[in-house]
Amino acid sequence: MTDQAFDIIVYGATSFVGQIMTRYMHEQFGDGSIRWAIAGRSQTKLNKLSEDTGLSGIEILVADASDEAALQAMCSRTKVVVSTVGPYALYGDTLVKVCATSGTHYCDLTGEPQWIRRMHECHEHAARQSGARIVHCCGFDSIPSDLGVHFLQQHAAKQFGQTCNRIDMRVTKLKGGASGGTIASMINLVKEASGDAELRRQLNDPYSLCPPDHEFSARQHDVQMAYDEQYRSWIAPFVMAAINARVVHRSNALSNNSYGTDFLYEEAMAFGAGGAGKRAARVISWGMGGLMLGLAVPPTRWLLENHILPKPGQGPSEQQQLNGEYEFVFLGKTPDGDKIRCRVTGDRDPGYGSTAKMLAQAAACLAKDIPENTVGGFWTPATIMGDKLINRLQAHAGLTFEIQAA
Repeated sequence: MTDQAFDIIVYGATSFVGQIMTRYMHEQFGDGSIRWAIAGRSQTKLNKLSEDTGLSGIEILVADASDEAALQAMCSRTKVVVSTVGPYALYGDTLVKVCATSGTHYCDLTGEPQWIRRMHECHEHAARQSGARIVHCCGFDSIPSDLGVHFLQQHAAKQFGQTCNRIDMRVTKLKGGASGGTIASMINLVKEASGDAELRRQLNDPYSLCPPDHEFSARQHDVQMAYDEQYRSWIAPFVMAAINARVVHRSNALSNNSYGTDFLYEEAMAFGAGGAGKRAARVISWGMGGLMLGLAVPPTRWLLENHILPKPGQGPSEQQQLNGEYEFVFLGKTPDGDKIRCRVTGDRDPGYGSTAKMLAQAAACLAKDIPENTVGGFWTPATIMGDKLINRLQAHAGLTFEIQAA
């Protein structure tokens, strides 16, 4: 794949996160180091984005998400397609199919486990045959988690001669506006699950994104509101934990079980000790439970969807994006009892400002940093990009990865 006109095509450039990503791409790669173009279904909207952003010389391509011929023509012109068109379970199938069969590399920011599993089942063989490297979950879900675990495990192996068979991640800081796209994906997942018993079974399986022959049997527990002695903090469930944990377990499986067949991974939000921490944890725990219950019942789901929750295309202001930030702390323990701790931070609101930068750098990493003889298939960020992407994120995307005293 050496004769394409572009290294990267941004598909869905006029979406909320697509616009942020397009501006970032213009800032980062305006020197010509990456050959890129923008694409979507509306010529008018793409023209306006190009004009507003000052994209002189950046080509515009038009392709609808359901038009297979147009998507094939688009994919034939690039090494990598990066897609922001979600919910992916509604709009993403055809593009993944085209990439998998044509040998075009692909990344996105989905957090929809049922759709990811379906894409694995439908297109893994084709991607392996064509050499296409498909990488889902290249935004806030699940790069900080997947690469945070990878980073910690690399250091554990160096320090102790073995990786951790248990890692607990705590979200210690999270500031940013709600993502309408994430909410839309969550609503669609609840709708799908309400009429599908097999999907409900999958959603209870922490290893649902692992290859069928995985050997994992450790019993993962769902986080409830509790006091965490390790972190000396009250904790509550983290809304992204379900997808993040599945991606981390898939990374373990794809890396020949390098974290161990008994590896346990848990994510939660930490609110500090004392009464204030307990009250905050209770509010989040009850709020999440109430939201999921409300989404499961059609009348309240309609009310939430149409009058309360943010819609796709809605998101935080530019000032809110700039003021946003997040911090994850990972505490790992080896089979011999050694402990190691690391911290991952981001400098923008997680759902949009930071996600746009992570996704752009993941696409650049796929286009420029991965050896041409790397086999095709469905990878995770950690297993195909690993340290190369960490270096990019620290140099260009406002993330930090650091080992702390345990």
